[in-house]
Amino acid sequence: MPLVNTTEMFKKAYEGGYAIGAFNVNNMEIVQGITEAAKEVNAPLILQVSSGARKYANHTYLMKLIEAAIIETNLPIAVHLDHGDSFELCKSCIDGGFTSVMIDGSHLPFEENIALTKKVVEYAHAHGVTVEGELGRLAGVEDDINVSAEESSYTRPEEVEEFVSRTGVDSLAIAIGTSHGAYKFTGEPKLRFDILEEIERRLPGFPIVLHGASSVIPEYVDTINKYGGNMPGARGVPEDMLRKAASMAVCKINIDSDLRLAMTATVRKVFAENPSEFDPRKYLGPAREEIKKLVKHKLINVLGCAGKA
Repeated sequence: MPLVNTTEMFKKAYEGGYAIGAFNVNNMEIVQGITEAAKEVNAPLILQVSSGARKYANHTYLMKLIEAAIIETNLPIAVHLDHGDSFELCKSCIDGGFTSVMIDGSHLPFEENIALTKKVVEYAHAHGVTVEGELGRLAGVEDDINVSAEESSYTRPEEVEEFVSRTGVDSLAIAIGTSHGAYKFTGEPKLRFDILEEIERRLPGFPIVLHGASSVIPEYVDTINKYGGNMPGARGVPEDMLRKAASMAVCKINIDSDLRLAMTATVRKVFAENPSEFDPRKYLGPAREEIKKLVKHKLINVLGCAGKA
């Protein structure tokens, strides 16, 4: 099966009341863990590549890893640029075989965001590639993203119809209370479902995206802290809130921090229990298995997309 874009995925997800998992990839073990989990539960996938991951692992290497995953799984998989910050970056990814890109103009004034997003959409659609835009800004730190709480802002529902109609985007990332990284909340976690409901009313049938949606699973944080880490107060989005969002207009949920935590916790544990270990297979292998376990849980219990490939 060749790579796919997100059009048919999102149509089925919206109608079925579930979301597609968009998992960030950085190396072979992460790609393997995610795709093996999806194959076992027969789930569609979006594999996301950030600008930082592309610099770290090299575009060609990542695309060949994903090509191998398609051969091994025969699943519908889309390759998506996460948080593209320029037309040039989006164009490079489109020309390099990505089937979906995000252009993040959320830091720009409304009219400039529209102009940049429309430019990307015109180029992408001419090449059969889908585009995700963003309105509203998420707080948090992840890769090249660094937005303070003061700079963050909820999506304004009154802007979404004009933005979508003038840009032609295929999906829209919104800000309703999630944030990037592992330190998401200082108080009680809360998502603004009232904003999501109003956006759904204004854009019926249109696919919505949630960024910063890792749950920061406590067992991983506890393991990291047990073996020398320092992550007090790390908290994420409760999984029941994500499942509710997936049953509404949200068709794509981004997960990155949970993958990092799963891998880091496992590697720390291996080295703590076997300080003289030097075989990468002995610590990256268990990390891959933990990622697989995590992703299966997300696909079945949070996203609801198991069996939907």
